Amino acid sequence: MSRENSSAMQNKVPEVTVAFWTIKILSTTVGETGADYLAVHAGLGAALTIAITLTMLAAALIAQLNKRAYVPWIYWLTVVLVSIVGTQLTDVLSDVLGVSLYISTGVFAALLCFIFAMWYRNEKTLSIHTIVTRRRELFYWVAILVTFALGTAAGDLATEALGLGFGLGVLVFGFLLVTMGVAAYLGANRVLTFWLAYILTRPFGASLGDLLSQSREYGGAGMGTIVTSVVFLSVIVILVIVHTAARTRHVKASTT
Repeated sequence: MSRENSSAMQNKVPEVTVAFWTIKILSTTVGETGADYLAVHAGLGAALTIAITLTMLAAALIAQLNKRAYVPWIYWLTVVLVSIVGTQLTDVLSDVLGVSLYISTGVFAALLCFIFAMWYRNEKTLSIHTIVTRRRELFYWVAILVTFALGTAAGDLATEALGLGFGLGVLVFGFLLVTMGVAAYLGANRVLTFWLAYILTRPFGASLGDLLSQSREYGGAGMGTIVTSVVFLSVIVILVIVHTAARTRHVKASTT
């Protein structure tokens, strides 16, 4: 990494705070309910849904990559779209191609390990606090996409194939998330616990989304995918606006 590249680009990832994890979980829920709505209820089908969302994701990624600093609304829009595409990747494999969830979970886990190995081999760090070059940012977004696909596969495997159900899935994955937080607080490797927590937010958010949106006869709350998606997207927008305003005030204060 050259000194010029390091100084020209600020870290492109937000600070890991309660707001970060809240928006992340909400975005994973939107990824689950949004993908279900487009593919099933809107009647677009898996192929057309993934084509549309891939196009939107490509546009968001181009905007994200062209920025030299973290821009909240662009970053989180990209995360939401990655969540939907990651969900669709797993759904296409399992629902359309008939790939076992055991196989897709294992393949995505192996792929993520490979990406992390290549990332570390080239950059000597997996920390999200140093996303200051184009190559690191590309590694970051590829890893993010695979974490969503892996989280979807693992979540579906646990809640459907292994029969945990939505409610128990929320409890189990929520407990594992809290465990990651406690482990980090007690001194465990922060990079490792971050990425494990990032993966776990996907099945947690998906289980929460299914719990809220699915009909009562299937163990859900019956809110529907439209209402659930709109409510969670609205909360995301509000949090991003508040975060952007706070960030703007901080920048102005630091420059005066």
